[in-house]
Amino acid sequence: MKDGTMTKWIYTFGDGNAEGSAEMRELLGGKGANLAEMAGLGLPVPPGFTITTGVCTHFTDNNDTYPDDLDADVDAAMAHIEGIMGAKFGDAENPLLVSVRSGARASMPGMMDTVLNLGLNSETVEGLAARADDARFAYDSYRRFIQMYGDVVLGVEHHMFEDILEDAKDDHGYNLDTDLSADDWRDVTDKYLDMVVEETGNPFPQDPREQLWGAIGAVFGSWMNNRAITYRRLHAIPADWGTAVSVQAMVFGNMGEDCATGVCFTRNPSTGDNQFYGEFLINAQGEDVVAGIRTPQPLTEAEKAATGATLPSMEDAMPTLYADLAAVREKLERHYKDMQDMEFTVQQSKLWMLQTRSGKRAAKAALKIAVDMVDEGLVSREEAIMMVDAQQLDQLLHPTLDLDAERHIVGRGLPSSPGAASGRIVFSAEDAEAWVGRGEKVILVRTETSPEDINGMHVSEGILTTRGGMTSHAAVVARGMGIPCVSGAGDLRVDYENKHIMALGETLAEGEILTIDGSTGEVIRGEVATIQPEMTGDFGRIMEWVDGVRTLGIRANAETPLDAETARKFGAEGIGLSRTEHMFFEPARIVHMRQMILATTETVRREALDKLLPYQRQDFLDLFRIMEGLPVTIRLLDPPLNEFLPHTLEEMEEVAKAAGADVAQVKARKLDLDEANPMLGHRGCRLGITYPEIYAMQARAIFEAAAIMAKDGKSVEPEVMIPLIVDKPELDMLKAVVVQVAGEVEASEGIKLSYLVGTMIELPRACLKADAIAETAEFFSFGTNDLTQTVFGFSRDDAAPFLEVYQSKGVLPVDPFMTIDVDGVGELVKIGCERGRKVRPDIKLGICGEHGGDPASVRFCHEIGLTYVSCSPYRVPIARLAAAQAAIETDPDRQAENR
Repeated sequence: MKDGTMTKWIYTFGDGNAEGSAEMRELLGGKGANLAEMAGLGLPVPPGFTITTGVCTHFTDNNDTYPDDLDADVDAAMAHIEGIMGAKFGDAENPLLVSVRSGARASMPGMMDTVLNLGLNSETVEGLAARADDARFAYDSYRRFIQMYGDVVLGVEHHMFEDILEDAKDDHGYNLDTDLSADDWRDVTDKYLDMVVEETGNPFPQDPREQLWGAIGAVFGSWMNNRAITYRRLHAIPADWGTAVSVQAMVFGNMGEDCATGVCFTRNPSTGDNQFYGEFLINAQGEDVVAGIRTPQPLTEAEKAATGATLPSMEDAMPTLYADLAAVREKLERHYKDMQDMEFTVQQSKLWMLQTRSGKRAAKAALKIAVDMVDEGLVSREEAIMMVDAQQLDQLLHPTLDLDAERHIVGRGLPSSPGAASGRIVFSAEDAEAWVGRGEKVILVRTETSPEDINGMHVSEGILTTRGGMTSHAAVVARGMGIPCVSGAGDLRVDYENKHIMALGETLAEGEILTIDGSTGEVIRGEVATIQPEMTGDFGRIMEWVDGVRTLGIRANAETPLDAETARKFGAEGIGLSRTEHMFFEPARIVHMRQMILATTETVRREALDKLLPYQRQDFLDLFRIMEGLPVTIRLLDPPLNEFLPHTLEEMEEVAKAAGADVAQVKARKLDLDEANPMLGHRGCRLGITYPEIYAMQARAIFEAAAIMAKDGKSVEPEVMIPLIVDKPELDMLKAVVVQVAGEVEASEGIKLSYLVGTMIELPRACLKADAIAETAEFFSFGTNDLTQTVFGFSRDDAAPFLEVYQSKGVLPVDPFMTIDVDGVGELVKIGCERGRKVRPDIKLGICGEHGGDPASVRFCHEIGLTYVSCSPYRVPIARLAAAQAAIETDPDRQAENR
């Protein structure tokens, strides 16, 4: 019961009507919601019904059982389909056949299970043959059903069916599945049924109702299979969302030459060009297109010319049906205001639409589609901003192949996912994981990929397949992951047994370096030089719109001139974290650093620091010049001193010689500084309080560099950040050191400096004492890396193995080091902000951990009103876009305008 009424578990659609709509994704899943929406729009959708995600949750939580009233609801829904189709489920003469498909609210291509042609048995197959007047079609459909049902529901390995089919083709000298006759398919079907008995101990189920419930249970069960769990973890999809199940009347693309099936995109998913794009097969079922078993045909004449295909296009072979499909393309894109990925079937010259969804697209394509749709008047700028996946921008922010570099091309395929990658050849997902675990970069080479390859695909630099098209499993998954992919490289031959590829007469063995260009389809022997990306064109326009919308500032974590220049190029509005310790490891400096550490008196320590001062001053001057006019937050020395001392005897001897000490002294000092838990040891402000001369030297370097800028007539905004504060007295003591040095520089240089002194809030106690700390601090920067460690008691360096287990078992929804833990870490950040603002209303508030480049974390930072986030330079555009999206999503007025 729910609010005094029975819970509605099923929503029907078909014949121009639907109980659901596109807004019901959470309940009906993406597939079910869009099927309902298309039916409501009057498009030709085979009738069916969707079992809600609520049933999946019940199924998972109650030992794979269903709600009590679901059985009767399914019977009523099947009667709804029977009434529209004029056929009866299980009827020997006029059988209704259905498909059973999964459909989560987030698209998970290839991750979950599908069963087609359900309802066939030894009696209904004869009825289907008689009604279609085509026994070959009927038995082809039956063997497909046995194969899918056997694999998905009964657990019989897919390859066992394929082996029987391949043996049959070899026995008759056939090359293609379409060469088999009706009698051939009868023989194959009988062998399939015998093999099922051998493997399972039970005959293949003949009762259509038993088949239906078996398939429904398998689809719900597939929500928790390993490949679906892995996909959800990689794409941050919560397990409690569940999946819906759509049951739909079958329409057949394999009844003859006036039948077809295909997948299409309203725009090119790789380039974003406004061109109808896709693939189809005549006399086939949908699985044939995406599985890569047959080479698909191009949808349009333009696509045929561009790819050099020899098979006829749908535009040429089926011009009337192509025109019908083009009209659907236009209607759906205008309705959804986004590029659509559609599946269709043609049965006896009638078009049926089986699915539509927002199409996965490459990052470059996403930008072009968004910009073009604004120019076409289809969407607003705010809607365009929301169309781009912030994480996907990462694809545009890394090197691509240098067009002028020499290339030893050994093959070509389809440019299925843009970008370029080099790595060592491996031939299995397991080998990919193993090689990457040893520190190697790999290219996964397969004849074709399958959902079981998901882990190996994720760790690979790129993917190369010899079969399959632009809508194959490899292509779709690679585009979603942002991994370069070349598919359908038919001139290459993969030899799994001997672990090599034959390519244009050459042999490339496992472990050799291979380069693929997912933008051109080229396969290249060896490694190819790369070039840095340029942020122009569509990217520049989107970023202009983004900056006009967002309210959250975006800075970068940078301590080298290269980092700072990259950050500024990508639109950073200053430096939010410059880690000064990274500056001390260069050979000319580390000697003086170690002398300082080995010093036994303050005098000797200051002498070493005086030698470091010119280096630090130049470091800061370089950053100030690059970031002229922008704030630069400099964190004073943070790590424990033992990190700068050598570990081997040979290195200790070198240090002793350079420092004028003996090895025993170096060993003794290292022993003194070694700590059981250095992360919580003598570091950060604790060093500054113990050795204030260290922070005094760094402050002097900062202010002398600022003075040089001022004398050159250039502005700079240094922000001196003192790390690891737990209470006001620490900050008071060290701010006094900084202010004193600033006064001395002002006096000696005859200028007035503008600067701020603040702290890094990275310990729970500091969040709770933020009101007291804010009496002294002029800004807070939340160091969420260490704050996450101290809140959870996790070591970031050691937690990865069990965090994966925690996520897979539902203990934690995501890795808290990747996306901020709102309930724990986030709550402390909110407390720190609220208490800090209460004392100092104009206090600057930011974060500078890795979370600054994570879109979900950026949204949280926007919601609590931070001044800025700071992230790595290459994630600055991601943070800019995420901040704009957060502003749009949390502003009711903007949402109303977009509606």
